Formats: sequence, structure tokens, C-alpha cells
Amino acid sequence: MHCPFCGAEDTKVIDSRLVADGDQVRRRRECLSCSERFTTFESAELVMPRIVKRDGTREPFNEDKLRSGLQRALEKRPVSTEEIEAGISRIMHRLRSSGEREVPSRTVGEEVMRELRSMDAVAYVRFASVYRDFQDVSEFQDEIRRLKNSRRDDDAVTTSEPRKRGG
Repeated sequence: MHCPFCGAEDTKVIDSRLVADGDQVRRRRECLSCSERFTTFESAELVMPRIVKRDGTREPFNEDKLRSGLQRALEKRPVSTEEIEAGISRIMHRLRSSGEREVPSRTVGEEVMRELRSMDAVAYVRFASVYRDFQDVSEFQDEIRRLKNSRRDDDAVTTSEPRKRGG
């Protein structure tokens, strides 16, 4: 680390501690040339994949776009800001852990639908109607039917437990 005062290359770490809930390391340093002290912060650089749009153009991942899309779908729905932020974190974690440098925008849309489906059924159908470009009421009905069937299947899986035989 270069000294910000004299530009020397040799500095030593005097103290290190975790900050920001353990997401950063604060280091107190001293320049070996001029003896000035300064503080640096170190954090992991987590690179999100680039997004490949339908027309083939590529753009950097934009967390604000993701947040605004979720908030628009969840507008006036009983979902807390904490739940929305947790959903954003899960989506970003899944995209990051895919290991891909680029992902199709369709993948991001599917991840958003996955989160909305577990958060709020109305918001899910709202988002799906725009995302899948519903053209008439029958497409809404089909999506609602699929949602009901999948929830019924989910409920059957979570509520069915093997019965114990009496003894």
C-alpha cells in the first residue's frame, strides 16, 4: 500500500478489525518512511455477471433495476422492505454463484418470478403478465391456474408425512 502522504511503498499494519458486520476489514497503517498514519478499508469485490438482453446487447447488472421491478410488482401489497431486500439478496446470490460471466436477461426475469411467487401471489401474477406479455384474460387465468396447482402440490409435499404404524 502506497503512503498517501509521501508516496512510499513500505507501510506496516498497526491494527486490523472487522467493521460493517464483518463485511469489511479496517486497517490502521503506518508509513515506514515518514511515520504518518492512515486508515484503509478492505472488502471483497463480488462481481455480478453481465446481462445479455433479448436483442443481444450486453449491459452491467443493475441492482436498482432489479429493486424497482420488484417494488413495482409489490406496490400496495403486504410485503415488508426487509422481505424485498432479502429477495434481492437471494437473486443476486444465485446469479453470482452460477459462476457465469454473462447471463440472459430471461434468467434474471425467471429469478424474479421465483422470488415473487414465494412472496406474494398477486405480485407474481402482476409481474408475469408484463414479463410474459399477456395478451388477454385467458392468459391470466392460465397463469393463476398454474400457480394454484403448484401451491397445491407444494402443500401436499410439505404436509404429507409418513404415517407411523401403531405398536
